Amino acid sequence: MSLSSTSVRGVPAAPTPARWLGRVFAVAVLAFFSVFFVAPLAWLLLAPTKSGTQLDGFHGEQPFSVGSFAQLAENWKALSGFEDGVFWTWVGNSLLYSGAALVITIVLAIPAGYALAMTNFRGRRVMLIATLMVMLIPNTALALPIFLELAAVHLLNTPLAVILPFSFFPFGVYLAFIFFSTSMSHELLDAARIDGAGEFQIFRRIALPLATPVVGLVAFFNFVGNWNNFFLPFITEPDSERKPVQVGLADVMPAFLDNAHLSFPQLALAILISVVPILIVSLFSQRFLVTGMTAGATNV
Repeated sequence: MSLSSTSVRGVPAAPTPARWLGRVFAVAVLAFFSVFFVAPLAWLLLAPTKSGTQLDGFHGEQPFSVGSFAQLAENWKALSGFEDGVFWTWVGNSLLYSGAALVITIVLAIPAGYALAMTNFRGRRVMLIATLMVMLIPNTALALPIFLELAAVHLLNTPLAVILPFSFFPFGVYLAFIFFSTSMSHELLDAARIDGAGEFQIFRRIALPLATPVVGLVAFFNFVGNWNNFFLPFITEPDSERKPVQVGLADVMPAFLDNAHLSFPQLALAILISVVPILIVSLFSQRFLVTGMTAGATNV
């Protein structure tokens, strides 16, 4: 073997042309997708600092140039005064609907998952299979039956028309079932029963404190899903004063396009504000997300 075909011990061989081409291709692909996803986000962050004429690109302004704080304050004032502050009403509606549904989901989904995982009763297997099947059905397929049910009980155009469907969260039941079935010791619960504790006491004093990670996980997915839900509130809340922020912004989109009420910078500001609750929930839920997703992974 010639000396040129070998490498000094401890020193890696020089990359071959094929390996160099592979690296260049990988870097090019990553750069393309980085620009593809980062550029719109950067534009959205900078847009509220400009006026409508600065943003249209026909007045010598660079698309990614920074505007001014004065223009940002002006856009904020225009957004807050839009139709007597209806935007903040929409934000409050979203907080009400998502928050109330979150509380109901936690109260129902966690005990349901515990019961399916830790107790034996007639119909348990059927209920578990039904939960899994409902998880596979697209939400849009359930929109019409839910609409007809709400109309039958005269709940359309009321907060309950959004809160009750938002509270139906079979995925949360399944997450709780997986957590309790993999991370909860049956021997621990049996010892509590021997000591005379009832089932409700066992769940409240033993199972629930240990289930903090899955509670945080269910809360995160439920809140994010409900906050971003558009189709269901769109068909159940026709009143402008009761709409969540996603539906409200979509309804005034023609006004933005016609430049009749708000400009595109003000629309960008409204979008950024509507994302803030999701960012806050994500930041506070990171520890629970990691713990909840890995719960039971190291259990034997």
